[in-house]
Amino acid sequence: MTALPGDADFTRSGLAPEGTGRLLLIACGALAREILDLKRLNGWDHIDLTCLPAKLHLHPEKISGAVAEAVAAYRGKYDDIFVVYADCGTGGQLQATCAELGVQMIEGPHCYAFFEGNAAFAEKAETEITAFYLTDFLVRQFDAFVWRPMGFDRHPELIGMMFGNYDRLIYQAQTEDPELDAKARDAAERLGLAYERRFTGYGDLATSLSGFAAKSGKSA
Repeated sequence: MTALPGDADFTRSGLAPEGTGRLLLIACGALAREILDLKRLNGWDHIDLTCLPAKLHLHPEKISGAVAEAVAAYRGKYDDIFVVYADCGTGGQLQATCAELGVQMIEGPHCYAFFEGNAAFAEKAETEITAFYLTDFLVRQFDAFVWRPMGFDRHPELIGMMFGNYDRLIYQAQTEDPELDAKARDAAERLGLAYERRFTGYGDLATSLSGFAAKSGKSA
């Protein structure tokens, strides 16, 4: 594989498929590094990956259409396709689109849930209703996805208005990285929130991809 693009590339333009393998993942650019790590660790050479721009999360109403276009573009080139998006704010639209297209998608309301484990996240939902979550990708891209889109760089007085009902920031860490831990702690301080780090690893993402990989008899 050629050199891995940076997070800014995953945000703006996503990742093109290599054109190899029999199975294709159509994923969010925010999950690219995690999926590529799982591919490498498990030897899933029969799986190819393409990622849509992570910035689609700023406009969730566009996700379903973008996924449908990708399925149409690549369906004839692979034996099967798996969509690595949760609902991601589409209000069930993405699930309906995938059902209509006859492709599977990962279960869960969003990546915070499947990284934590959907069942575990659901159990904590009531007690963590005032928590704001970040993943590895969102820690690295905090300014691009939170700080600037919400206008905090221009109008810091908005922080209290938008985060006044939150009491903590929970960093769901996929990796053990002290530098990311420091960045996440800084993000909590900038938002005026208490800080909690929770190592989740890959959670249900790994389980779901293992199931897809096993379709050709090469499970983890």
